[in-house]
Amino acid sequence: MKQLIPNDWQAILAPVFASPEYAQLHQFLRQEYQNQTIYPDMYHIFQAFDWTPFAQTKVVILGQDPYHEPGQAHGLSFSVRPGTQIPPSLQNIYKELASDVGAQPVTHGYLKAWADQGVLLLNSVLTVRAHQAYSHRGRGWEMLTDRAIAALSQRGGVVFILWGAAARAKRELIDETKNTVLTSAHPSPLSAYRGFFGSKPFSRANQALVQYGETPIAWQLPQDPGTDRADKKS
Repeated sequence: MKQLIPNDWQAILAPVFASPEYAQLHQFLRQEYQNQTIYPDMYHIFQAFDWTPFAQTKVVILGQDPYHEPGQAHGLSFSVRPGTQIPPSLQNIYKELASDVGAQPVTHGYLKAWADQGVLLLNSVLTVRAHQAYSHRGRGWEMLTDRAIAALSQRGGVVFILWGAAARAKRELIDETKNTVLTSAHPSPLSAYRGFFGSKPFSRANQALVQYGETPIAWQLPQDPGTDRADKKS
């Protein structure tokens, strides 16, 4: 079978890729990409796994599904490419980041610097129809992303950051005797003031990583986001 992810995630997720359920998902996606506008483009569906290998994952920031407006989604939860307007949820993440660890503001929403350090920016559903949030829910992606979460949980020493009800629903997949789970309201403008602001997820994640003997994440993003050839495919 064609290798869909060019690192150690391929072996972890291989049973899903070989399943009849994934074959149904694949057929559904073929039709969707042919007949609808779908985000991200098909070359970036597995970008989070590409950039953050299984063995290097230290933190998981779990989102619901990709941004559904043009030019936003590129395969990482909450991230947008350089030059794209920062979405409201990410603006709130940046506010909490500044309050929590004193990070200086940046003018982009490109989170690759986190991914490169072992932050898996994962959505529970990896594709979406334009302008239709959560439109690919229940089509099969959950089977794959649940397996990824469970595999990391079994490995242990991972910090899971679960924002909002959709992410918190995955808590049952995580062994909290050997991992850390941080939960709060979602950073969207509708809910950020109900417990997201002041939750200090970034400093708390680093405290847990130190306890696990891991290097903390440098949460400060570069002022110049740079680009990556792997993120330019179309």
